[in-house]
Amino acid sequence: MSPRALTVAADAIGTTLLGDTAERDYAAKLRLFATFAEPELRAAIRALQLEPGMRVLDAGCGTGEALKWLADEVAPGGAAVGLDLARAHVAAATDHAAPTTLVLQADLLRAPFPSHSFDLVWCVNTINHLRHPIGGIEALANVAKPGSRIVLGQSSFLADMYFAWDARLERVTNEAVRQYYRDRYGLSERDLTNVRSLLGWARAARLRDVHAQTVAIERISPLRPADRTYLLQAIFRHTWGERLRPYLSAADYAELQALCDPQDARFALTRPDFHFLQCFTLVTGVT
Repeated sequence: MSPRALTVAADAIGTTLLGDTAERDYAAKLRLFATFAEPELRAAIRALQLEPGMRVLDAGCGTGEALKWLADEVAPGGAAVGLDLARAHVAAATDHAAPTTLVLQADLLRAPFPSHSFDLVWCVNTINHLRHPIGGIEALANVAKPGSRIVLGQSSFLADMYFAWDARLERVTNEAVRQYYRDRYGLSERDLTNVRSLLGWARAARLRDVHAQTVAIERISPLRPADRTYLLQAIFRHTWGERLRPYLSAADYAELQALCDPQDARFALTRPDFHFLQCFTLVTGVT
């Protein structure tokens, strides 16, 4: 691992809702999503109107794509620091980031920074992983300067995405996904609606001037290569594959697999009516 990547008290077993530990590796899926959602994510970062010289924390930086975009916005003279629990993510983010960017492997609940270190904290698709998200937001607020912003983001879960095909098949597939997540992680239905909880968590953590904005990540045919790769690999193969067989009838599973198979004439991603919609919510509050 590069000398720019440091490990600091990163053992967080028992603190995460989805069982994340330093050994969990979502790097491939995170890269796919960041490339897929780059237009929307970069627009959200530009809208923050960051200034050169600012110091920004990306808490839950994943493989580092947003970390690099944040660093670009505060240059020259600024710094974007990345933090992630997983060793594999820290290694990937370090390789992706500029040579001067610091990436730390640590638990955000015990972030190794002095109080009031950052002008802005960016935290996307991370808080919902915590068993105690309000405490996580409070920990982030502690390392932010007084009067600075905390930006919390969450993309909608797979069961809340929309595709252009038979409404009944979409409904039973989404319910199968919900049941799969409940069984695999021991989650409740409430746990699966965390995209709608960010606002309440931010206010419960005593952030001020809290507001929310939801944008659509919308894709129609013909798809960009990045869109096709993400939908095929992250959703069609890695989520809607063999995992869903126990939760669908044989006929529904066979139909879904045909829609997900590039060799089948019914393959969804080449249909002229293909239309995909996913929500991305940003909640911003002031410390």
